[in-house]
Amino acid sequence: MDSVLAFVIGVVIVAIGLAVSIGLHEIGHLVPAKLFGVKVTQYMIGFGPTIWSRRRGETVYGVKAIPFGGYISMIGMFPPAKGEQARADSTGFFRGLVQDARDSSAESIAPGDEHRAFYLLPVWKRIVVMFGGPFMNLVLGVVLFGVVVMGFGLPQTTTTVGSVSECALPATSERQTCEPGDPAAPGAAAGLEPGDRIVSIDGEPIGSWEESTAIIREHPGDEIVVVVERDGAERSLEVTPMLSERYALDADGQPVTDADGDPVTTEAGFVGIGPTVARVPQPVTEVLPAVGQQIAGVAGVIVNLPQRMIDIANAAFGPGERDPNGPMSVVGVGRAAGEVAATDQLPVVEKAAGLVGILASLNIALFVFNLIPLLPLDGGHIAGALWEAIRRGFAKLFRRPDPGPVDLAKMMPITLGVVVLLGGMSALLIYADIVKPVALF
Repeated sequence: MDSVLAFVIGVVIVAIGLAVSIGLHEIGHLVPAKLFGVKVTQYMIGFGPTIWSRRRGETVYGVKAIPFGGYISMIGMFPPAKGEQARADSTGFFRGLVQDARDSSAESIAPGDEHRAFYLLPVWKRIVVMFGGPFMNLVLGVVLFGVVVMGFGLPQTTTTVGSVSECALPATSERQTCEPGDPAAPGAAAGLEPGDRIVSIDGEPIGSWEESTAIIREHPGDEIVVVVERDGAERSLEVTPMLSERYALDADGQPVTDADGDPVTTEAGFVGIGPTVARVPQPVTEVLPAVGQQIAGVAGVIVNLPQRMIDIANAAFGPGERDPNGPMSVVGVGRAAGEVAATDQLPVVEKAAGLVGILASLNIALFVFNLIPLLPLDGGHIAGALWEAIRRGFAKLFRRPDPGPVDLAKMMPITLGVVVLLGGMSALLIYADIVKPVALF
């Protein structure tokens, strides 16, 4: 019963965090729009039926039933058609979409508010308004990553022994348990115990686990003296690393892979000990690099999204497993948060760090995703404004007439396709997160 309650608490925490993230995203649009004089008629969190609303001045603020997004309504999002263009775009399904968008934009402008239309803003102001939403997610992501990196700290290996193997198994072995006949691991035979802090090996002071690993790997068959601190006193143990097949490591201690992405193995010294991993608070200078890595990771997922979705479909409808680094729906994120909160494999501090990290990653994902240069995403409006600036710049350079605002209403057929595509991907992700969720533990 306690685990169920913890699961629900984890889901609720992330749900509230998501609602706050959406609310701040829309505030990022709302504040600059009002500062620039654009009339904003609605500020809504969620979609579907309105469950609460209140008018403040000229804007209605409210919450809707489906909390998977939000929006603000600015008058005059699209410019009116030029000349005969409106009649040309009034027939046919796709042309009708274009004209409907123009008509809706025109109807949002009340008499006397014509000068407050969004499309009349200078290009740089429109970019500020549309970038304001993703920027708020970026700021929130940086703050949350700051809490994780500087407050909780990042997981790092220490020089304290966390595990001691009883037997020696090759790195490529599928077995995880010892069986009769397996050779004894040198570490256990020498008397190394979990909790021992390695002070030096073969006379070399040890400042990191990677340093101890490098020395051990280079001395197969050689007797070396390992000095450890145990119960406040130093002890010297004689250990003879055995030659064993291990994964090759680079200069940073990371596994080396071949052209196919498979790990490379090599023969090296082996003792059979593993490190203790602890969170170590980092300086403020480590926050932005952590955010940059997250942005690059999300961008990589988006670039490879077609293949990612194929993999998810194969996992959802077949025997395959989900990639833990792949995309998830809101359902999957909530489920992951619940599992982190409910597991008994993590201490409370790790659970708290995990939940904050999920919210931080979620905001960075919202930042990157919303900058995709396609309508109806914010990046689509930004791309349209930039194209308008380029057109007007060339017109001014070559002394041609001002071409006027870019008619983004013409992109409505493509926008419809993007909406259908996003809806289909969301449905697939939700289904996969229900029938084949990402396994965290």
